[in-house]
Amino acid sequence: MTTRWHYKVETVKLGPMGGLKSELMEERLQALGQQGWELVNAVHATHWGPTLLFLKRPA
Repeated sequence: MTTRWHYKVETVKLGPMGGLKSELMEERLQALGQQGWELVNAVHATHWGPTLLFLKRPA
């Protein structure tokens, strides 16, 4: 039997000075983990763009 998945993309925007607060990102990931989401990948493609978090959880 194959596992079906739900997928989610979270956008983490930069702060006013262009930086990411690791504490805030960690808190967000902890909250998502409590909801059953698992981080699959994180992409920070450009210096000023947002970071995209790709998550999944069983359907």
